[in-house]
Amino acid sequence: MERIRVSDALVRLPAAALVALTLGTGAVGAAEPAKEQADTPPAEIRMQFHAPEAEAKDDDPLEPINRVTSGFNSLVRGLILDPLISGYKAVTPEGMQQAISNAANNLAEPITAVSSFLQGDTDNAGNATKRFLVNSTVGVGGLSDPAADMGIRSRPEDIGQAFGAGGMEPGPHIVLPLLGPSNLRDATGDLLTTVANPLPLAGKAAQGTVNYSDNQDVIKAATANSVDPYTTEKAVYQQHRQWEVTNGAIGAPADGPTLADESPSLATKPAR
Repeated sequence: MERIRVSDALVRLPAAALVALTLGTGAVGAAEPAKEQADTPPAEIRMQFHAPEAEAKDDDPLEPINRVTSGFNSLVRGLILDPLISGYKAVTPEGMQQAISNAANNLAEPITAVSSFLQGDTDNAGNATKRFLVNSTVGVGGLSDPAADMGIRSRPEDIGQAFGAGGMEPGPHIVLPLLGPSNLRDATGDLLTTVANPLPLAGKAAQGTVNYSDNQDVIKAATANSVDPYTTEKAVYQQHRQWEVTNGAIGAPADGPTLADESPSLATKPAR
């Protein structure tokens, strides 16, 4: 069974819309590559509620401000991103959507290379470097993914994950205008990435649009059926980030419901 990875799409939507508008193409297509364990794509993200003792921990001292910002982001998503994606998918051939998705993924490979190196993961750093070089040249600027055909698989990493793997705590929950849910650690990582080179971060934002495009309906259903969409969104982000930081080593807690679906059309990574 494939678990639906809704979190990246849920937390980077308005920003990705702005990137899409800037590029003038919408940047939608196949979804963001999932974490991989021993050459087998796990694509396993569970959306669950925290246990009561976890809820007692105050990790959201900015909740009043965060709720206002989350509502604003949701409004932007509904007014701009949803119509943009729906219109784009209606008029754009699937092959072109796939090419744009590949290009967005390729732009994020330098982030993966640096982040993996900071974690001492030289294998993944090397793979990301090779993928970027191969796809940028043979793949014509990343529009195709010949590296995957050569068996060089993608396992995305970012600076926030590197900080987390090094033992840094997430810090307080933050909802950024247009960028969506984050925390002090991850926001700092994104800021450092932007200062060093804004282009890879644009790729990461475009990946968020890609993921949201493929899982648009299920994401809407997840928040629409929630008693408190803000709490659901926060829980999805926090649990997904924990899973990413540990490379899937920490599973979801036993309590609470799991968002899953058998449909391959909702998988976040197409078969290669």
